Amino acid sequence: MATMITEECINCGACEPECPNEAISEGEDIYVIDPKLCTECVGFHDYEACQAVCPVECCIPDPNNVEGEELLLGRARELHKDKEFPALAALPANLSRFRK
Repeated sequence: MATMITEECINCGACEPECPNEAISEGEDIYVIDPKLCTECVGFHDYEACQAVCPVECCIPDPNNVEGEELLLGRARELHKDKEFPALAALPANLSRFRK
């Protein structure tokens, strides 16, 4: 599932530079995440980078946009055509929170 930013966002901007997909941008009142660009950091980290740096913990899974590891890794491949990603079966635990 893509990550979303709740209304508790204090507009600090800590999350934006951490996103490997540039999915986070400043919205009208709070930062927002484009679900078409969010990979939940699959292929990059074993955690969601935006959640890790958010001081108010407002980066949460979007219950209305549930997506699996395979789809998220596929999206990462599409967004980063110049980067080599392991096959899903060989994806190491340090590149996906699904592997914990």
